[in-house]
Amino acid sequence: MAEINYLERPALVTMEIPETGETCRALEGKRAVVTGGGKGIGKGISIRLAEAGASVVIVGNSNMTMAEETRALIESRGGKAYTIGIDLSRPESAGKVVAFAAEKMGGIDILVNNAAYQPNYDIVEYSSELFKNVIDVNLISYLRMSMAALPYLKESGEGRIVNVGSVHSKRPTGFDFAYATSKGGVGMLTRETAAAFRPYGVTCNTILPGGTSIEFKTENPDMGKLHSIRTQRIQREKKFVSPGYRFGFPSDTGNLTVFLCSRLGEHFNGCAIRADGGMVLF
Repeated sequence: MAEINYLERPALVTMEIPETGETCRALEGKRAVVTGGGKGIGKGISIRLAEAGASVVIVGNSNMTMAEETRALIESRGGKAYTIGIDLSRPESAGKVVAFAAEKMGGIDILVNNAAYQPNYDIVEYSSELFKNVIDVNLISYLRMSMAALPYLKESGEGRIVNVGSVHSKRPTGFDFAYATSKGGVGMLTRETAAAFRPYGVTCNTILPGGTSIEFKTENPDMGKLHSIRTQRIQREKKFVSPGYRFGFPSDTGNLTVFLCSRLGEHFNGCAIRADGGMVLF
């Protein structure tokens, strides 16, 4: 597993209050839930939200060790974090997560739907059951979480939903068609949610990360195949490298999430924002 330094990049964590001219942490006192928040991009988001002043519920499943490590890191830096392990593909899970967050934090102001399942199989190897499992986690759980959290987001008055999509909603992956299909669905789900929740003062946007330096996502049981898929992925992404381009860091998506969830981002709704270093330009 690659060693990722989640603290090496600059952090967007403060803003100026127009009414007073004072500077404060951008999310002071806010309460956030981050699904898949213990590793990779989700970890970067959890850390940045906490540094900006939010309390964070980190939702994990397959790797609770990393979720606990993320919680410990946040708390060592003066933040507040909680963890819950749950399978988001199950219909009852969203309600349990929201109830846990309400118990620990008293409510929810921010929901980040980031959990993802990426088996890394070719299209001809997918069964309908495996495809459904990917859609359940990567798309349907986003809807369930948003609906379950809505009463608290309405109560907040400044409710924010950020769905983590992918540039692979715009172009095929070449290594996992179900993942790309689910991320394409996240784009339209975001726009529909933004339109439906707007009367309640709740915004919904999606971030589209590109190639990002993270721990590898999902362990395929065929390790020989996993190595082959990993190599193909690296070779594919290298084709998009040009002068001025770099792989992303989890903190890049984290900083953008802080912006969208703060008063600075209140004008943005139903947007799909690429955080890919210009990858799709090449």
